[in-house]
Amino acid sequence: MEPLFLQPVFKERIWGGTALQKEFGYEIPSENTGECWAISAHPNGPSVIENGLYKGMTLDKLWNEHPELFGHPQEKVFPLLTKILDANMDLSVQVHPDDSYAKVHENGELGKTECWYIIDCKEDADMIFGHNAKTKEELIEQIQEGKWNDLLRRVKIKPGDFFYVPSGTIHALCEGTLVLETQQSSDTTYRVYDYDRRDAEGNLRDLHLEKAIEVTTVPHHDAVSTKSFEEQGNTRMTTYVESEFFSVYKWEVHGTSKFAFNNQYRLFSVINGEGTLSHNGVEYELKKGTHFIIPIGFGEFQVDGNCEMIVSHT
Repeated sequence: MEPLFLQPVFKERIWGGTALQKEFGYEIPSENTGECWAISAHPNGPSVIENGLYKGMTLDKLWNEHPELFGHPQEKVFPLLTKILDANMDLSVQVHPDDSYAKVHENGELGKTECWYIIDCKEDADMIFGHNAKTKEELIEQIQEGKWNDLLRRVKIKPGDFFYVPSGTIHALCEGTLVLETQQSSDTTYRVYDYDRRDAEGNLRDLHLEKAIEVTTVPHHDAVSTKSFEEQGNTRMTTYVESEFFSVYKWEVHGTSKFAFNNQYRLFSVINGEGTLSHNGVEYELKKGTHFIIPIGFGEFQVDGNCEMIVSHT
């Protein structure tokens, strides 16, 4: 039994940049790298196990062939996807479907509820989060007439903020934002507005207005997530959300802490600092940009150092 360290998959995006290289030391494919799929079993970008008995195996294959590592789950696909996003430019305004809509309209794909931890952002940064329409008719009218300043709701953000983004929420990260995203394992996005940008071939990118209008929650309401705190050893643990889709925490390690996990596999992403994880006499290096899964039945382990990690599970 050992932790499963994962090799990220990188995605070039029209809005991407170089922050993933500058902040985490990743080897990125270009200066327009927008997404690091850090823990992924999605067919559009599965992570590869870097260590141990299952080295070289993709996470989706591991999920299917070794369900005992995950507690023999009922889900057919690995349910979560962890990303780091570099919004070097504004992302398109978009919305995601829920499970029932995606199952019918997207060939059985999961819906996409997600959440964001703001790792860093420029001073006075904001994002688009929700809309101001009171009815579907008003939503349609403002989209058709291009009244984006009236329709879209902007929210100020700062490093350390956390946002829960249920399916049906119109949203967009904006320029100068670096985010860790925990989401359902889905790659379905309906684009509402893209600032009339053109791709490398000079074409406007596709919009998906009919589907977007169908799935948007009207009126918008903020999902309330109340933070709670717990101390374990020299680790401060912040609970951000516990939902039907996932639970997400931040661990701030300052020294030595001992833990024991037996009944739930968990996903870890080191977003700052460095340290070590010790288990059964073996020591594993933890550094900024490291991503790993602790399988079910892992038992006792120890974390030493000074680091921050985002932790999640279903």
